[in-house]
Amino acid sequence: MPTPFNQSVIDEFRANGGKVGGPFEGGDLLLLTTTGARSGKQHTTPLGYVRDNGLLLVTGSNLGGPRHPDWYHNVLAHPTVTVELGTETFEAVAVPAEGERRDRLFERIVAADPGYGEYQTRTDRILPVVVLERPAHEADIPEDAANFADKMLQVHLWLRGQLAHVREETDAYFAALGEHRERRGADAPPAPGLGLQIRQHCLAFCDALEFHHSGEDAHLFPAMSGYHPELRATFDRLAEEHRSVARIQGELAALLADVGGADPVRFRAELARMSQELTAHLDYEEEALLPVLAGLPWPPGPPA
Repeated sequence: MPTPFNQSVIDEFRANGGKVGGPFEGGDLLLLTTTGARSGKQHTTPLGYVRDNGLLLVTGSNLGGPRHPDWYHNVLAHPTVTVELGTETFEAVAVPAEGERRDRLFERIVAADPGYGEYQTRTDRILPVVVLERPAHEADIPEDAANFADKMLQVHLWLRGQLAHVREETDAYFAALGEHRERRGADAPPAPGLGLQIRQHCLAFCDALEFHHSGEDAHLFPAMSGYHPELRATFDRLAEEHRSVARIQGELAALLADVGGADPVRFRAELARMSQELTAHLDYEEEALLPVLAGLPWPPGPPA
């Protein structure tokens, strides 16, 4: 639960289109909703932010306290967050910056708001800088859905795009790692930069995929099988594919625990295998279900 002060800021923010008074009056403020690392519950926190060339930056200052704020631990466990900015609400992936990039972005933050520099002097920990990313591929996803088929395609387009993004980052990471070790020796630790970024995007993808599949298995498939008994074999096959993809996700998550020490050949092989199975699964699901789902309105209406 937010503190009474934070709750009053949240209420004022939502009631006034993102504008608040008091100590935040005139400042750049957003609301960040995260999923609890241990509780799994939603938590909303008012945070100052800085824009940098289209990036939206927040800082885990905790007013210069000795520990990272709870919201930072939450985004490490569950990178997909909800951002309220003015009157706009959208989902984003929270990606902490590493190494030189973190230092450069923190300089930009301090230039915009010197108070963060003062917070850094109060603590020995390095204040984390988190980029709130709206994946670029979302621009190609239709915003409106007239029926369940449209809604499924929206989700599938997001999953396909996020998976492609993870693969691109993985290729860039291992290419940079190879160049780094050629210069400094085979045993040189990886230069910081993309490791945490890959981890966050992979986790966001896996969280979204698990949520999508759980919803289908628990609600969509049982409901539809009652009206379309001829599709029960299809639903059984899709549910089995869900379990197969979940096993691959677990193996990938184990590799992500130490992406810096991951074997590039094995990591890429796992990611390629997962990509191939998932793409085939999405293709089959669309072929089998879109004609039926096109007849169901979205959002669902009240029961007859």
